[in-house]
Amino acid sequence: MDSDVALELASVSKSFKKSPAIVEDINLSLTRGQVVALIGSSGSGKTTILQIAGLLDKPTLGVVTIDGVNCTQASNKYKTHVRRNFLSFVYQFHYLLQELSVLENVMLPQLIARRSKAEAKKKSQAILEKFGLESKASSMVSEISGGERQRVAIARSIVNSPKLLLADEPTGNLDPTNSLNVFLLLHSYVKENNSSMLIVTHNYILAEKADHIFQLKNRSLVKL
Repeated sequence: MDSDVALELASVSKSFKKSPAIVEDINLSLTRGQVVALIGSSGSGKTTILQIAGLLDKPTLGVVTIDGVNCTQASNKYKTHVRRNFLSFVYQFHYLLQELSVLENVMLPQLIARRSKAEAKKKSQAILEKFGLESKASSMVSEISGGERQRVAIARSIVNSPKLLLADEPTGNLDPTNSLNVFLLLHSYVKENNSSMLIVTHNYILAEKADHIFQLKNRSLVKL
């Protein structure tokens, strides 16, 4: 497999018992430095593909390869290692912890990865400054706007320098200006760090800024 490929889905299908397949024979490859957008109607299986790509769900058929390793039959311990050290999720709902400050929310993934508190604080402060949120570091989540919360969530998602971002409608709750700003933050992170991003979005204006667009239609992927 090409060492520049961060994620590959090969002939991936997902079904439950005797129900029709949710997605069928999905083939998708993301190289480093690449942003790929996935569009499709509600209920078409876009989130299922992201969950399979992020090792949160197993395909019924097919192979998921991340960073050159076949993860389909990998142990739960290895999958946890990949999710913690190689990839990160960005969701439509920010899932910030209300009882923690903005700074503490961004520090959390680093503390989970067993970095020192001093190192985590320093890096978190730097990334908040880059996102224009340095003045909000000591604020509680309830004290900042919706657009600011989503920017904090993105800061948290990239603070451990993931090589693969999986974004599920990350701008879905935002107005057009904040939506574009959030997407551009993600896009610039990918390009500056030679990472990769698979983004599910219903926003075609944002999708057009990706390197490639795929549509999920009739359970299969079509490249646009």
